[in-house]
Amino acid sequence: MKKIPMRSCVITHEKLDKKELFRVVRDKEGKVFVDDTHKANGRGAYLKKDINVIEKARKSKALEKHLEVSINDSVYEELISKL
Repeated sequence: MKKIPMRSCVITHEKLDKKELFRVVRDKEGKVFVDDTHKANGRGAYLKKDINVIEKARKSKALEKHLEVSINDSVYEELISKL
């Protein structure tokens, strides 16, 4: 039986399968982007694939706190468009 990688959403704190989450990454240069491969180098934070969770992350600035960098609204718009 193969192990399923579980990750925690930074908003809901639910443990979910990696496939059910978006990964947002800050690389060494400070650039923030959505990592579709779940393998990009850098500090990552996971968000549940739910519009309410994404909107809550935008309002509470939880991703900015986890990634320790300011995040442009285009990242949130990209997450919403990928739903």
